[in-house]
This record gives sequence, C-alpha cells and structure tokens, in this order.
Amino acid sequence: MVQFEAAPNQPEAPGAKQVNPLLKLVLELGPLIVFFFANARGAWLVEKFPALGSIAGSDPENAGLFVATAAFIVATLLALGVSLALIRRVPVMPLVSCVVVVIFGGLTLWLQDATFIKMKPTIINGLFAAVLLGGLAFGKSLIGYVFDSVFQLTDEGWRRLTLRWGLFFVFLAVLNEVVWRSFDTDTWVSFKVFGVMPLTLLFTFSQVPLILRETIKPAAEAPRA
Repeated sequence: MVQFEAAPNQPEAPGAKQVNPLLKLVLELGPLIVFFFANARGAWLVEKFPALGSIAGSDPENAGLFVATAAFIVATLLALGVSLALIRRVPVMPLVSCVVVVIFGGLTLWLQDATFIKMKPTIINGLFAAVLLGGLAFGKSLIGYVFDSVFQLTDEGWRRLTLRWGLFFVFLAVLNEVVWRSFDTDTWVSFKVFGVMPLTLLFTFSQVPLILRETIKPAAEAPRA
C-alpha cells in the first residue's frame, strides 16, 4: 500500500525505504534539464521525430517551448513514478509540483498558449509558499518533508526553516513574474534553469548556521562505572 511521507521527527512506517540523496536530487532536477534541452533543440527534435510537429504547433517562436512542455510533463511523471517505485511513499512536494506541471503544461499544449507554462513557476512557488506558511498557522513545519532525510532538527528549527523557505518561495514567485513578463522566452527558460537553481543553492547555504544551531545532537553515551 502506497503511503505519504512521514511528518518531520515522526517515525517512518515499518519497512519504509530511504532514497539515496543523490538519486533524490537527480529525480528533482532531471525534468528541468529535460525541459531546457528540449526547448533549446526543439526544431532539431521535430526534424528527427516528425510526430512532434503536432505538438510544436504553427507558432515558430514558441515551437521549442511547446515540445519542451510535453517533454517536461513526461519527465515529471516518470520522476514521480520512480520515487513511488523506490520508496513506496508519495513525496509531498514533488507531488504538488507534478500536479501543477500537468495542469498548466496541459493547458499550454491544448490552447497553444505559452503563457500557461510561463506562469507555472509562479503558481508552484506561490502554492509552496501558501502550503508552508499556511501549515505554520496550524503548527505544521512542512519543510521537514523535503529535508528530513538529510538532517534532523528540533521542532523550533523546523518551524523557523519552514518560515524562511515560505518567504523565499514568495520571492521566487514574484521574480518569475518579473522575468517572463519583461524578457523573451529563451531568456526566461535560461533564467528558470540556470538562474533559479543558483539562487536556491545560495539561499540553502545561507541557512547552514540555523541548521547547525538547531540540529538534534546524538544522546551522550552513559558514563562508564
């Protein structure tokens, strides 16, 4: 039976498997890399695989983006499926991302309107912010679902980290709106792949002092007689 991830500082169900952190990173970044490659080589992909012509549509300016959107949907579903197969639990954050990708990516392809996929990061980041900050209002530190396999924090540590990540997602949502409305599609795609990730890594590293302060220390060994 498939279950959702255990809450932070809560024991996992008996027999639950842990996914390798490196593999987890690949599953999370893989769809983005596929999206960037397909957007950059959209014309080449249509030439090699003529069946993609119906996806690319009649708008040459956004043909690569439409092909990339279709590839992004498939890659996101595959990544979620691999996670389910490996750990037999539903990863909460990737599930939310997958739902939004499928909905907005599907609208992009159906209506042949690039606006929907460009708004997708705004929706995802806004939704993550609402979930994290809303969870705090009910006493739930949901960021632990993402990082609890990497380190263990006190309840106060998870609360503060959740608040900071919630505000960071608000920042990313606003930034995405500024970029896609102010620049062309290729610039937006490059920002999405090569801009958001460095910003996220920089923010993550800035939280190291908090993590070190709030990490749960192993119980001291009992003194010898």
